[in-house]
Amino acid sequence: MSTFSSQQSSEQARVEALIRKAEVSVSFDFYPPRTEKAAERLYRSIEELVPLRPSFVTVGYGTGPVTRALTHELVLRIRRMTGLTVVPHLTCLGCSKSEIEQLVGTYYEEGIRNILALRGERSGANAKARSFSEADSKHKRDFPHAVDLVRFIKREFPEISVGAGCHCEGHRETPNRLLEMEYLRAKVDAGVDWLVTQLFFDNREFYDFQARCRMAGIEVPILAGIMPIVSKKDMHRIADLSPATRFPGQLLKAVDRVSSDAMVRNVGTTWATGQVFDLIENQVDGIHLFTRNRSRAALEIYRGLGMSEAEDTGAGASGEQSSSS
Repeated sequence: MSTFSSQQSSEQARVEALIRKAEVSVSFDFYPPRTEKAAERLYRSIEELVPLRPSFVTVGYGTGPVTRALTHELVLRIRRMTGLTVVPHLTCLGCSKSEIEQLVGTYYEEGIRNILALRGERSGANAKARSFSEADSKHKRDFPHAVDLVRFIKREFPEISVGAGCHCEGHRETPNRLLEMEYLRAKVDAGVDWLVTQLFFDNREFYDFQARCRMAGIEVPILAGIMPIVSKKDMHRIADLSPATRFPGQLLKAVDRVSSDAMVRNVGTTWATGQVFDLIENQVDGIHLFTRNRSRAALEIYRGLGMSEAEDTGAGASGEQSSSS
């Protein structure tokens, strides 16, 4: 029997309420698939993860009109199929106020009451698709920073809960860590209701960041972003995209001892399981698992912590992970 449900509430709960309600809040992140095969794999993974009862799930946001439409489609499909609270990412760089108002308004009419508000990247795939100088000229820089998006949503849609990203190991565009905290406090003052960190591999970095947030008067829930590594190539990709990411020596030694990607994936899952156990023991506000549209790592982490009695589902969606769609 399918674990999917056709039932959905007319209006979904706010994320901060779901975090407070859960004994241990665990949430999952997905991204829109770009091929039929990737879509089949994603929905199979979602079906395997639904029994774990995540507090909510987030759905990534593309940089172009096609991938943005896929985000909207995926948000609605997950909600209708599972009844889970679904939180769409929303990036604003290069977008006009009218575009954002229309999209958020559509979500609101469909009962979505949570948005993860992000600025978006100035480099990588975005830069190849369209230079931001053109975008800025066209849209008059309506949302140069995430804080501008947060203010806009809170003004136009005050009933929506707004989450935001944060970087416990620092942001490459703000090397001044004191200034970085001021920027984050500004986002919270603008109306951010909860935060989720970029991935990290050393829990000490998270605890230090959490302490500095509390010192700065930031009292909203801070979710720890966890993403198990799946290959040595994957580690280098993470290092390229997030130069501030620290890879602990013990993790590097463990990876260096093994010879295949399958074994690296096992190392990555084991390491992530240890992180999650330690975070829960230290009463973290919540865990946010970046699934990369695969179920296997999440299922193994749950089993490793005694949080699930589910049996191994084998290959398919639970098979070896890949960062590609």
